[in-house]
Amino acid sequence: MKIDILTIFPDFFRGPLDYGITHRAVEMGLATISIHDLREFTHDLHRTVDDRPFGGGEGMVLKPEPLFECMDSLALPDRQDRAAGTVKQSVILLSAQGQRFTQAIATELAGLERVVLICGRYEGVDERVADFLADRELSVGDYVLSGGELAAAVIVETVTRLLPGAVGNAASIEQESFTTGAELQNVSGPISTCCSRGLLDYPHYTRPAEFRGMTVPEILVSGNHEAIRGWRRRHALEKTLRNRPDLLEGAALSEEDKKLLARITEDRRPKSRVT
Repeated sequence: MKIDILTIFPDFFRGPLDYGITHRAVEMGLATISIHDLREFTHDLHRTVDDRPFGGGEGMVLKPEPLFECMDSLALPDRQDRAAGTVKQSVILLSAQGQRFTQAIATELAGLERVVLICGRYEGVDERVADFLADRELSVGDYVLSGGELAAAVIVETVTRLLPGAVGNAASIEQESFTTGAELQNVSGPISTCCSRGLLDYPHYTRPAEFRGMTVPEILVSGNHEAIRGWRRRHALEKTLRNRPDLLEGAALSEEDKKLLARITEDRRPKSRVT
């Protein structure tokens, strides 16, 4: 996979791309990442990349010229071809106004041959970039960052770890939070594990079994894999209901899950006092 990042702060990426799974993917030849400084595509003494918007308003907006010229230098296929899916490439504008980035979108992007990430700024980018350059706009959350650089680093990390071979144990990806049923075609984990299917992950414990008076749940050291699977699934449901109940609407729930969830919901209800 080839990843291009368009930014006015190229040095920002010296840290995030030099460690962890992203660095591993590059070292293994699974991904190549190129950083493009938009100031190199300006033609004035001050290397101006932004300007005040027509109609007034606070702040400065990224100008179209450097972005369009930088994109021209990348020699990408036509936007129509990308939209039609005849080429496995995508140009993404990172913007607070974009669609929320999810694990499902990360999986989609991991299947492409090339992804171009345009780092916007918090006051915005000339709308012609969104209308005529980008294929889509993405946001990493319902909050405002000063620029798209952090968002680009998040997307690069999320996508590259999904490339085959990037993570040492491929089964661990199948069993992570936010992985949906549609993404579990080749689940190979042992029966003692519990695939997410769109829920938050179940609790994890490691040695020592007792630490400062806090003990690991006895069932996890019982050796009963079926009981462990049930325990993990129940606690994944409990954690999702507590922290992200919105995920339950799109999660792949079995009949057993639904019964468990009903019992969990009943157990959470305040008990009425008998007088």
